[in-house]
Amino acid sequence: MAEPQSQDGLTRNQNLVLMALTEARSPLSAYTILDRLRGDGFRAPLQVYRALDKLIEIGIVHRLESMNSFVACSHAQCESHGQTAFTICQNCGEVTELADDELDSHLKAMAARSGFDVRHSTIELRGFCRDCATG
Repeated sequence: MAEPQSQDGLTRNQNLVLMALTEARSPLSAYTILDRLRGDGFRAPLQVYRALDKLIEIGIVHRLESMNSFVACSHAQCESHGQTAFTICQNCGEVTELADDELDSHLKAMAARSGFDVRHSTIELRGFCRDCATG
């Protein structure tokens, strides 16, 4: 049975997963999301993964490959960015999303020179946030 659509076009499960990520102070794994949403009727990882897949597809959630976790997009027009970068603090775990049209253009141009058509990429920069670097 298909889930009913909410007014903004997302299903109930997609809205709940998005809300969990939006309220989180750090990236969440799918299993952490599942644990947080058990009270809302989530019982299986597949429920979370289906919601995440759709949220990623429409560009409002990002997957951090190196952490095997997910974050809600912090930019209003994120679905229009093909390339997204994140800074990830190795000490406190703070993640910041960076969007830069120049970076997007530069990466596409580099790829085009080798005959590659970039559709999407995620860059993860690891190091130390301002607080941890000076603390």
